[in-house]
Amino acid sequence: MHTKVICLFLFLLVSFFNSNGQTAAVEKTVLFNEIALLQNLKILSSDLYEGRRTGTQGAIRAKKFIINEYSKLDVLPINKTYEQLFSFVNDKKQYKGINVLGLIKGTTLVNEYIVISAHYDHEGIKKGDIYNGADDNASGISALFAFAEFFKMYPPKHSVILAAFDGEELDLQGSKYFVEHPIVPLKDIKVNINLDMISRSDKNELFAVGTIRHNFLKEAVLEFQNSKTLKLLIGHDEGRWNDNWTFSSDHASFYRKNIPFLYFGVDDHEDYHKPTDDYENIHPEFYIEAVRSIITIFEKVDNSRF
Repeated sequence: MHTKVICLFLFLLVSFFNSNGQTAAVEKTVLFNEIALLQNLKILSSDLYEGRRTGTQGAIRAKKFIINEYSKLDVLPINKTYEQLFSFVNDKKQYKGINVLGLIKGTTLVNEYIVISAHYDHEGIKKGDIYNGADDNASGISALFAFAEFFKMYPPKHSVILAAFDGEELDLQGSKYFVEHPIVPLKDIKVNINLDMISRSDKNELFAVGTIRHNFLKEAVLEFQNSKTLKLLIGHDEGRWNDNWTFSSDHASFYRKNIPFLYFGVDDHEDYHKPTDDYENIHPEFYIEAVRSIITIFEKVDNSRF
């Protein structure tokens, strides 16, 4: 009698752990709210934000929106505030910019950081036309929120700074200021993962730039399995590429400080830097798959030894 009871208990115990393991595997496929991802992009690229040009009311509204989302998603301010204020001159005009910086504390490597960045500014209003910048770069900012959702379920080993940079369209001003006035020691920033234009591609192609200099980044990208919706390609850095993207976005500021980077982006499209870069022209399935793919690669980087 006792033997039967013990055997039944062991059977139920094994079944419990097996079912839990299967459940965890299924849950891991749900990385973030896909509807919210698209909705946040739609909001940030709406006319209300007036093209989010640095220093304008539209940019201030965007900044407030980002802070509100960070707060809702339990992203911490790095100091007492999410805001990093800076000023600069571009084309003889004085600007005041605001980086929005959030923190996710790592589970084991608390004092080592991965910076995931995207710029929230765009071209503003020109000759009465609003340049809404859906792909460039409301897509990157909305992806930051998806990362924050993911981290609530699956906390990272390294601490993560979610950096929404201002002034990218005005010569990378926000990221330049960030690395010149670091909130954490630069030596403790192990990698920058930069997202800029990731929501549309006629060829379903997303490029990963920056692997050429660091094997651990190349390995993380090469392990990725392409899907029907997305092909992840290495390129647009050195070698045969005529169009080198090493200095094309905020990752350049980290590169100049000898910090390894991965930049994810798509080829320029017909609406690039035009008032037609609207939500209606993104490719939702590609965008969702792009964000899922970048999160998958982040996990590999987070588990790497630097």
